[in-house]
Amino acid sequence: MKKLIQFKRIVKEFDGKLVLKGIDLDIYENEFVTLLGPSGCGKTTLLRILGGFLTPTEGQVLFDGQDISKIPPYKREVNTVFQKYALFPHMNVYNNIAFGLKIKKEPKDIIEQKVMRMLKLVNLEEYADRAVTEMSGGQQQRVAIARALVNEPSVLLLDEPLGALDLKLRKEMQRELKKIQQEVGITFIYVTHDQEEALTMSDKIVVMKEGEIQQIGSPTDIYNEPVNEYVANFIGESNIIDGIMLKDYQVMFEDKKFDCVDFGFAPNERVDVVIRPEDLDIVPKEQGKLKGIIKSVLFKGVHYEMMVETKVGTSITVKMRVSEDRPVFNEAANEKISANDFYLDVEDVAELDEATIVARADAQAWNPDTDEFISIKEIEYTIKQENGTYPVTFRTAAGTAVTVNMIVKDENRVVNKEYQEEIFAVNFFKKADEIHESIALETDLKTWANASAWSLEDGSPVEITSIHYDFDPETVTTGVYEVTFATEGYEYKVDTTDFHPEGAEVGLTFTPEDIHIMSKEQ
Repeated sequence: MKKLIQFKRIVKEFDGKLVLKGIDLDIYENEFVTLLGPSGCGKTTLLRILGGFLTPTEGQVLFDGQDISKIPPYKREVNTVFQKYALFPHMNVYNNIAFGLKIKKEPKDIIEQKVMRMLKLVNLEEYADRAVTEMSGGQQQRVAIARALVNEPSVLLLDEPLGALDLKLRKEMQRELKKIQQEVGITFIYVTHDQEEALTMSDKIVVMKEGEIQQIGSPTDIYNEPVNEYVANFIGESNIIDGIMLKDYQVMFEDKKFDCVDFGFAPNERVDVVIRPEDLDIVPKEQGKLKGIIKSVLFKGVHYEMMVETKVGTSITVKMRVSEDRPVFNEAANEKISANDFYLDVEDVAELDEATIVARADAQAWNPDTDEFISIKEIEYTIKQENGTYPVTFRTAAGTAVTVNMIVKDENRVVNKEYQEEIFAVNFFKKADEIHESIALETDLKTWANASAWSLEDGSPVEITSIHYDFDPETVTTGVYEVTFATEGYEYKVDTTDFHPEGAEVGLTFTPEDIHIMSKEQ
């Protein structure tokens, strides 16, 4: 096929804001190309640059090999159909379609032949004398398309032309537009934010986001092989799960290994696993590759949309006690010393040493004039391997001392036997300033609480993926706050024609071809 249009590094700026960020795109003869994306992504701007209504800030637009960037709209071999049809209300259907030909001073008999051909093409032969104001939205849309096509452009630009129509009429017009494009055999460039329209009509879809092209491909390619999470979610609905590509054709997610058809990733590379809702089948629990519980059921007209929870994240909640930093000041020695109360598990008492006590209490001494640290020379404590509160005193060589409490409690663990996971964390004390000054608070919270999780099957670590807390880090004051650590849970959307009640225990199954692997977005 021959390249008809080439966008080369198209940049467009409005009031200092980049709307298009270097677009490269080739469009071929007789293609139905859809520019797809949300409002503000730049698709209409690109269309208007091609139509000649806007001038690019940088870059070239080539039409059949010729740069048309400076050619006015009326001299370009393109016509545009807008969402607002801009028909002449004082003219009937025939004269609306014939208007452009009359401006060109074409012979009357040629005009009649061309107009009647267009009326037949758009199935409005009996409406030639009808006033356009008496026609339905769908009929007016057909007139607008006929008026654009009668000038025999090489390219027809359509800027969300079906947006004003109701759902039933829009679906009819989708089929009609594709049929018209195939009959006239010219290039259609169509702008929409409607994914179904793009999938229904297009030969090629260009998915855009924030002035950049994310992916170009056929509807099948875009749907089945999205390049990133944005495309996967924008084109239809997706279940996206964290996974590890163990090797070519084998991926692991939910701690299970599955065959797939993807290859070319690094061994043990972290990836996103995509499974479309319609590619998941609900089967008896014992037959499922994954097992879960139906959490919700929605009837969508021709199918049911179900949410199946296959794993509840294992969670643990601890208490963070926040106090103001009030160090002890030894004026005679010009020293300050501070420490926090802290918690210990009963079983950790046996291996307790002074270095651990200093670290857990965050004990430190310093010269207030120079902020230089001063060594803690002496630690006094008595402790038993049983629940209780035990004082510990930290002292410098000059006698500057502070006393805090070691609180010994049974281990704070949660065991999830169903998913063979265990999670651990301890209550902890912190100064308000330490929280205010934290750069990576979630990482610090995990460290302060000594939070960790692991598999009961083989002892391998399990990632803690969510941390919830009930305070504002910037304004936190003295008090007791809850912090919850949790491993990842999994939930899948399933589209099925078979009904299953909420609460039912079911299995989920899929084939290697149903799994699509994407690189993690940077």
